Amino acid sequence: MSKATHCSLLALTVVAILAGCGKKEAPPAVTAAAPTAPAASAAPQMPADHPAAKPGEQVDLSGIAKAEGGKTVAEVFAEKDALAGKPVTVRGKVVKVNGGIMGKNWLHVRDGSGAEGTNDLTVTTAGELPALGATVVVIGPVTLNKDFGMGYAYDVIVEDAEVKVE
Repeated sequence: MSKATHCSLLALTVVAILAGCGKKEAPPAVTAAAPTAPAASAAPQMPADHPAAKPGEQVDLSGIAKAEGGKTVAEVFAEKDALAGKPVTVRGKVVKVNGGIMGKNWLHVRDGSGAEGTNDLTVTTAGELPALGATVVVIGPVTLNKDFGMGYAYDVIVEDAEVKVE
């Protein structure tokens, strides 16, 4: 196997670790039927102790003021076409963190604005990874329709951001 192929496979594996970050799946339906044995062809389940399998802790989003001259998370999504390629400033709380994936730290920021699908902003940074629940100001360019492959695509993402913990 060539070094390039090996690196490509490694990069795809790392992207898979981002489970739950950008993958858009409906939650499984709850039924009253008795459980059945899994089919032999069923996809393997992620181990319960895998970091991506654990739901994020609840973070209090009350009282978050919009950054001076900035946007709310919902505004970034609503104005995404006009903001594409431009820097944006957003204040919010960190609700999920993943460090050192593809040479970047990944975080999800919420400020209490927006509805499902427009209330969680994915951010990458080369800077230090803030703690879960920390209030941060994110400054970085808005990227649209970013596809990392393996089903991990983001309609809106702020890449290579400066993240300041308040």
